Amino acid sequence: MSLTAGGGPRWLLWAPPIAYAALIFYLSSLSMPLPELTARFSDKLLHGVEYAVLGVLLCRALRGERIAWRLCVVLAVVLASVYGASDEWHQGFVPERNSDVLDWITDTVGGALGSILYRWLAALIRWP
Repeated sequence: MSLTAGGGPRWLLWAPPIAYAALIFYLSSLSMPLPELTARFSDKLLHGVEYAVLGVLLCRALRGERIAWRLCVVLAVVLASVYGASDEWHQGFVPERNSDVLDWITDTVGGALGSILYRWLAALIRWP
């Protein structure tokens, strides 16, 4: 069994971001995902929040691998951005959905904000 820096199993680090990415993929496969939510909030706000959560989860997993903080944040942003780009491409094949470069930019900004938030909270709480 592969262990994390904290001594726990590695899958505990990576299961949350992988499961969350699968949820994003599932929602992106629907022609009208969560209509009650999308009717009340801006598409860009929803993308930003969605990818901020992904950024937090990715940064947490990367930090658990004992990667330096700065690199964790950068890698989490890059991974969130690449996933956002693939998600936008995927949406181009879904009926009543489209690919939007502004959504991808919002995904990237959300991933960056989530990663930075995780780093800031870690410093505030004094996580290693």
